[in-house]
Amino acid sequence: MNWTLFYLVVFVIFSLNTAAAVFTVFRERRDIAATWAWLLVLNLLPIIGFLIYALLGRKLTHRQLNKVQRQPDAELTDALSQQQASLPPYSSGDTHQESSVKNMIRLFQNVDNAFVTLNNQTEIFTDGTTLFNNMQQEILNAQHVVYVEFYTFYNDQLGQQMLSALTTKAQEGVTVRVLYDSWGSMGTKRDFFEPLRDAGGFAEPFLGIHSNWRDFRLNFRDHRKIVAIDGWTGYIGGFNIGDQYVGRSKKFGHWRDTHMKVTGDAALALQEHFISDWNATVPENELERTMQHFPKASDEIGKTMMQIVTSGPDSDIEQIKLGYLRMINSARKRLYIQTPYLIPDDSVLNALRSATLSGVDVRIMVPHMPDHPFVYRATQYYARLLAEDGAKIYFYQNGFIHSKVVMIDDAISSVGSANMDFRSFKLNFEANAFVYDFKISRELRDIFENDIKESQLITAADFQNMSLWLRFKQAGSRLLAPIL
Repeated sequence: MNWTLFYLVVFVIFSLNTAAAVFTVFRERRDIAATWAWLLVLNLLPIIGFLIYALLGRKLTHRQLNKVQRQPDAELTDALSQQQASLPPYSSGDTHQESSVKNMIRLFQNVDNAFVTLNNQTEIFTDGTTLFNNMQQEILNAQHVVYVEFYTFYNDQLGQQMLSALTTKAQEGVTVRVLYDSWGSMGTKRDFFEPLRDAGGFAEPFLGIHSNWRDFRLNFRDHRKIVAIDGWTGYIGGFNIGDQYVGRSKKFGHWRDTHMKVTGDAALALQEHFISDWNATVPENELERTMQHFPKASDEIGKTMMQIVTSGPDSDIEQIKLGYLRMINSARKRLYIQTPYLIPDDSVLNALRSATLSGVDVRIMVPHMPDHPFVYRATQYYARLLAEDGAKIYFYQNGFIHSKVVMIDDAISSVGSANMDFRSFKLNFEANAFVYDFKISRELRDIFENDIKESQLITAADFQNMSLWLRFKQAGSRLLAPIL
């Protein structure tokens, strides 16, 4: 065998692979951590690495980004300007909390044009069956419009039930529009929604991406989970539409998640966000007009103050991440977090460590079982770092926890679709409700503390006692954190 020729061929292959890797990674703008992570993957896994890149690394086209970038409605812009000139009153008797709330409000007004809504009543759901029974009833009570946007809309028992309710309303003449993500709804074919279309309703995959084979891309998905009904009732949170989300999956068992029902003006904000996503998806002749508000007989229903905030790869600002950072840095007594994926970037990690080392009671709850192996090991890595600083890390044992909730000091809370990870911060389209209400924060804290009964506290010593091989997998997965 001619070893000289063999080594020459290997050298040429690796040289060409390295050149191709550098060209592939640097031709698109991305942060330094993601750049190095992709160079590592493409060089360590020749050929296979490029297949992984095709799945995880490619960005949206300029045409798609231009469509999804929101142009604020003129009426909303005027209302926002008036709010910025005079912030809504907020009094807690604690000057630090009052300042924190006002700073949060200004932040979201500036980075996401998020107006503050005051006239709201809320209800928290942690059980999927109860949530979707309530949601279907509200859909059947709709008089004007029903807007539904979910990352996952499966063709299974729950999916069929939801489709039936939507089809019934379309037959009655109610405007029904459904947005779903083609990747998150894998296996749900376009003709699944034909009964709805035949009844006069509409259903489209986000950004018109009908085929995952033609658009082979795991990133930049529509991860939002929102419903808006008649501009007065809405839902936002972590549940998707599918049997596993009501506990029918043998793999996951009990599904623990958090969704919020909003009755009042915040539902109008959810409606406007849906319309923006719909108009980014459909042709010009199918655009939906904005600011459709159908007032109820009662003008005042509650006093819960909140902002609906969205973020996504159409902006470099990372709006929801900035909100999480503001909350973490504002915490003085306690900071509670529930997230299925704990893979923070350096800014969020440092904020969490600073809060812990400053004496804040930091408690973080994550699943005890993986749904994605690399993501789970990376979550363990970061959980270990924070446990070493003194944070209390809980592994939820009663099935799978998918809840995305952040609370500080019984004053500010967040419920939505955004995880505490790179993907939610910058790669996917997300939506969260940031709530400024003592009652809601205390309710979420009570739920968290009840979940502790179903969890195991994992200390720094427990992490240290894990096998060397397991800790190696955690450290290796962490290197891929910017692209997981």
